[in-house]
Amino acid sequence: MQDFLATLPAAQQNEFIAWRTAKNQHERLLDAYWQQIETKRKGRTAKRGSTKFFDADDYVWTFPPTYKGPQLSGELDKKWSRFLASQESKTPSKPPTPMPGLADFLAAAKAHYGFVPARISEKEFKRRYAVEALSLGLTPKQVVRVYALETGGNGTADMQAGINPITKKGKPISSALGYAQLLHANTIGELVKHGNTFLKRLEQMRASARDRARADELDRKIASLRAMLKTAKSVPNNWYRHVAFAKTSKGYGMHAVNLDGDIGPWLQSLKLRGLKDFAKRKGVTNLSGEELELMNLSGPGTGLEMMQPTGLTVPTPNFFSRRAYYVNKMVIGKTSAELLAEFTRRMDNGTRKPGAVEFAEAFEEVSGVRRTGLQEPEKLPWR
Repeated sequence: MQDFLATLPAAQQNEFIAWRTAKNQHERLLDAYWQQIETKRKGRTAKRGSTKFFDADDYVWTFPPTYKGPQLSGELDKKWSRFLASQESKTPSKPPTPMPGLADFLAAAKAHYGFVPARISEKEFKRRYAVEALSLGLTPKQVVRVYALETGGNGTADMQAGINPITKKGKPISSALGYAQLLHANTIGELVKHGNTFLKRLEQMRASARDRARADELDRKIASLRAMLKTAKSVPNNWYRHVAFAKTSKGYGMHAVNLDGDIGPWLQSLKLRGLKDFAKRKGVTNLSGEELELMNLSGPGTGLEMMQPTGLTVPTPNFFSRRAYYVNKMVIGKTSAELLAEFTRRMDNGTRKPGAVEFAEAFEEVSGVRRTGLQEPEKLPWR
């Protein structure tokens, strides 16, 4: 910083020093704030086995401090930016590893497991998703509203976070795929948990295959899934190890099962059903789409904590890491109740989009046939 100061006239030196001093003080306040958040979180974790509800003393009741000090003038800000750029060019850092995209998942699946997902139309994917969701006890309203928030109401079966599902433009910002936006670590966890059931189901489908081509397709799919499951189970079964493994090429390859017409709809429905089952074990039933999404976004246990009477009223930083809080713009500056209200606003908007309307119609069609046997789909009461 002294090198930069030496390039400035006295007046700008004073301006820069005042700004830098204020910024340093602000950073110390932020560090202290997030340390307090972490201390409270550890305290709640320690108490979780002995209490069902937390009280006011278990939380921080303020939001992160905001910077209120002096700002650099436009001219000085440009000088500082140019200086930083010049310093970085002298000591170039290793470029960050790019986020894997759809092509990476597909290539890894084929290379490691000989797996090529069977792609089906959006309409058929939604219909199969509706069949699976209903069979698992999920409601149309829960599923469609989660879809509306996670994808904006126009998501496709191969939608990845950061990529516009219609134009296909953009850059991946996470590994999240599909209607429920599963991360690649989620996929690995679901395979470990349900992989043997997936295999049995595919074997049953193979036994009743309508022709040789379909039988061969299922034989290949079963062999690939066996290889995936063997690899997935070679890793310790916990979230953090799944996250680490998901960043490898073999981990990428497993994520491609979300795109498969036979496996994807069931796998994603099971992920949502798992949240519902977790809540039921904790005595929470009749989850709204918003509440299901809160558990999907923040994690099952944290989501339920945010729904508690006290949890609803506290600032959301209590429930997220420092990085996650600032990355997820939707949660910044809100209480849990306000975040749920934001979910409602976005879900209401998203359910009017073509993709969500088509998804709702798939549920209507499947529900009508399943419940009445009629050719014409019966309208569901929530539409």
